[in-house]
Amino acid sequence: MTPESDTVTARLLDGVSALPAVQWDACAGPGNPFVGHAFLSALEASGSVGGRSGWQPLPVVVDGADGAPTAVAPAYVKAHSQGEYVFDHGWADAWQRAGGDYYPKLQVAAPFSPVPGPRLLLRDPAAGPALLAALEAVVDRNGLSSAHATFVEEAQLPLFEAAGWLVRQGTQFHWANDGYAGFDDFLATLASRKRKAIRKERAAAVEGLTIRHLSGAEITPRHWDAFWRFYQDTGSRKWGRPYLTRAFFPLLGEALGERVLLILAERDGVPIAGALNLVGADALYGRYWGSTEEVPFLHFELCYYQAIDAAIARGLARVEAGAQGEHKLARGYLPVTTWSAHYIPDPGFRRAVAEFLVREREAVGEEQAYLSELSPFRRGG
Repeated sequence: MTPESDTVTARLLDGVSALPAVQWDACAGPGNPFVGHAFLSALEASGSVGGRSGWQPLPVVVDGADGAPTAVAPAYVKAHSQGEYVFDHGWADAWQRAGGDYYPKLQVAAPFSPVPGPRLLLRDPAAGPALLAALEAVVDRNGLSSAHATFVEEAQLPLFEAAGWLVRQGTQFHWANDGYAGFDDFLATLASRKRKAIRKERAAAVEGLTIRHLSGAEITPRHWDAFWRFYQDTGSRKWGRPYLTRAFFPLLGEALGERVLLILAERDGVPIAGALNLVGADALYGRYWGSTEEVPFLHFELCYYQAIDAAIARGLARVEAGAQGEHKLARGYLPVTTWSAHYIPDPGFRRAVAEFLVREREAVGEEQAYLSELSPFRRGG
């Protein structure tokens, strides 16, 4: 299938795995593991996407003059809005009430991963408009309601805006490394009351426990078995069933090696909780967590404080600890803006969404201003 326009011919593949890793990664680059061939193909090989998941892989490829891909997009035909973290259920309901079919839609994303990054993967930056035109052609020629690129890095927004896509804002909480030599240096920048509270939380969380940081070959099948139990517990409580399959985690560990960081809490040598992180070029990305014991503050310790320790040790610029969570603010994670872009071909539906986004943007700005006033950092620090 090849959507064509006056300027571009694109290929649609039945999965990222259909393209050699070296060709995909020449476009994706090494910085963000969530758009790399290893991560995306592990989702496919494990059955986490495809089949009955409601995520049908449909990567879009634009070839260059040399015959090799010059631009690719991790695209999926979606039968629902689960696992996206940018919520459009209200849009879907409105379009359904108006007599339209919101699903299927086209999603350009790293599945199940609210991680900002490039969504137009460009070996040649000049190929961005061609790739966007190809995505639009997929929607138009197949009668889809819309296309959505979620958690788009800010540097790529001008490409989407120039093509007329609607831009949506959201909020996450990230920790920034200000050249700290250790955790105590970070604590010294906080207000006294916050500093004392964090020290008490950390002491209470690890009492009687051993904390281990594992990566690469250090992560054994036994560790993945334990983490699968943690992940299932969190998944069943948050969204009813886990998105990822059991096979995904060892495939990810094998494919990414030292870029996988598993932080475990053990009691008497037995893991009782864990947090899974991926290491990027300049950021530590916290993704999944779970536990089999209720230990006060252990979630904060493994997901936030140990992540800060790891980022400082690796000289990484920031920690991105996933979607939402105002409780992160008191722990040094400050609000940042996230972005998504939306192609809606129907004029009436587009107008209604655009009006909604204006109101939502004002609310997001007001909320971020309020949250910034609650910063735990010392005034003037």
